[in-house]
This record gives sequence, structure tokens and C-alpha cells, in this order.
Amino acid sequence: MLFAPPPTIEATPFASLIQATEAVEPSWGGNQPRGTPSKSLLEGPSFGSDGLLYCVDVQNGRVVRFSEEGACEEVVRYHGWPNGLKFGRDGRAYIADYMHGIMVLDLDTRQVTPLVERYHAERFRGVNDLFFAANGDLYFTDQGLTGHQDPGGRVFRYAAGGRLELVLDRIPSPNGLVMNLAENALYVAVTRANAVWRVPFMQDGSVAKVGTFIQLSGGIGPDGLALDANGGLAIAHVGMGSVWVTDARGEPSFRITYTVGDHITNVAYGGEGNRTLFITESSSASVLKAELKVPGKKMFSQSG
Repeated sequence: MLFAPPPTIEATPFASLIQATEAVEPSWGGNQPRGTPSKSLLEGPSFGSDGLLYCVDVQNGRVVRFSEEGACEEVVRYHGWPNGLKFGRDGRAYIADYMHGIMVLDLDTRQVTPLVERYHAERFRGVNDLFFAANGDLYFTDQGLTGHQDPGGRVFRYAAGGRLELVLDRIPSPNGLVMNLAENALYVAVTRANAVWRVPFMQDGSVAKVGTFIQLSGGIGPDGLALDANGGLAIAHVGMGSVWVTDARGEPSFRITYTVGDHITNVAYGGEGNRTLFITESSSASVLKAELKVPGKKMFSQSG
């Protein structure tokens, strides 16, 4: 069944990524599909304890942050492909690194160290994004180059006690992820299926009856996800230049658009009252923003 067309909100520019001071290593772009932004890939927006917005620049192996006025500063550059970022309550930045696995950035020392590099003896295919549950469990997607031609993507849970568990496999390109308000289900952006899956949890932590929560069309597919305080879902739709915002049932509430680029990659709530949605757009290497009525749900680092 089709829904009525939702109203449209136009995003406005917030900041631009500073250009890398060194030559871009071509190994990332050379191993990605044609059409991937060639000079930078802005991703992983997340707010630190200092109230500033942090992002990753995948191709250039760096973490950057933006002042409240939008000035961009390079925090650290290292040998890796940081693809997603979330803050823990310890103040450290946890990075989904496509090359290495899950890494941790200490902002005091500017050192990046590995946390999880393998599942048993096996390297990951290419981790993409991550999310902290309220109890401290860390969920992350292992995407690699999976898709309908090779539906071998996976979702993992790194329990607060240090145990790594495979939650779900055989996924055609798992990407952004977030839990619902009750934290009894996980939403996973499945990019090459152009859908958001709902992954419900059983009493023992296993999953069953996984299904499609939202089916999109056009573009490339959903990338980053964020939840609002009412349980609504913000979905970055790569290739459509849009962010779709739905209610808790999955019905579209409105669409956020931007005319400069179609490579919308991720979203994060912040600003006064947590009512501003910050949006990364990689083809223009810029961060956008949209003022919304419903605030975002507080992130793990902001609660407790």
C-alpha cells in the first residue's frame, strides 16, 4: 500500500569538510563501485561530550570535528578507513573502520587503538556503522562489498562484558543501524535491498521473524539511521538526496531534501533541545542541518 506524499523540508548548509593536506590514497575508491565520491567520503556524525559534532572522512583516514559555527578541524589521521563513529560514556570515540574492525579513539592522546579486529580467526569483510544500546552493548554492521550478488553481510553484538556474538547474517549490504525505543528490536538499513529491516529479539537475545519494516525505491538505498524521541526513524537515502522521516509505525512524516548533492550518507540529532538533524552529504563534502519539531532520542553517550 502506498502512503500519501509527505511534506518536504529543505535542508540548509552547516559546514564544509576541509580538504586533506596530503594526497588521497586511491586504495579505497579503487575498491568501491564506480560513482563513489572520489576525494572524500563524509560519514558517521556523532556529538562528543564537548558538544561538538564529529565525523569521519573514510577515504582520507581521518576524524574531523566541527565547531558550533561550522569551522572544521582535523582531529586525527591514521592508516585506516573510518566509516562510522559513536561515542561511549567513557568519552572515547568508537570507530567502525572498514579496513581494520572496531577501533577506539582517545581524544586526550589522539591515539587510535583496536578493540575488535576479528570474529574467531576471521577478518571482517568491512565494518560500516555502529550503535550503543542502553546497557552498553555495541552493535555493528559488517558490510564489505555484499549485495544481492553476494548477500553475505552480517550484524554483530559486542557485549559490554567483552563477548563478540553474531546476531544476523546473509544480509545484502547491512549499513546504518539503531534500536527502537523499547530496545527489543533493531532497525538495520539494508542498502542494496533498498529497505530497512526490523530485527526483533527473543528473550535469550537471539533473533527471529526478521522482516522488512520500510521498503524504499529509487536511488541506491538507505545508509545512516537515527531515532527521534517518539520512536520515529530518520533515514539517509543515498542517491536520492533525501532524508525520510517516519513515525514509529513506519509511515512517512516528511522528507528532507538538498539540491546540491545526492550522496546523503548519515544523520545525527543535536543542537538546542536536540531538535536539529545534522546530515552528511559526501559528494559536496558538506554537513547540512534541518530544524525539526520532535527532538532526537538521546544517544548512549548523552544518557546515564
